[in-house]
Amino acid sequence: MLKIILILLVLLPSGSLASEIEPFKSDGCSVFPDGTREQHDLWLACCTAHDYAYWQGGTYQQRLAADKALEACIAKVGEPEIARIMLAGVRAGGTPYLPTKFRWGFGWPYLRG
Repeated sequence: MLKIILILLVLLPSGSLASEIEPFKSDGCSVFPDGTREQHDLWLACCTAHDYAYWQGGTYQQRLAADKALEACIAKVGEPEIARIMLAGVRAGGTPYLPTKFRWGFGWPYLRG
């Protein structure tokens, strides 16, 4: 009986993996503001570009490059301190191993991206 359960646990998830990525969607800067009190969407475009990379997923190096690009983009709009905070946040919270809506590879089923 235990063998049957183990076989089912191994085989069932493989049949449910989507072969196509979900349509792209962005939630802006996820759990972080999209800008300052004065400029509500100051770095929103940076977050949308970052979301696009996260939606696609890929290798560890691609994730690191996407996170560094986010940091550079936010620093470029004049907020280097916010850029460093955002980098720390996405490095910690964007891992593909947590089933969040903003994880690396979120366009794919969990643990596929």
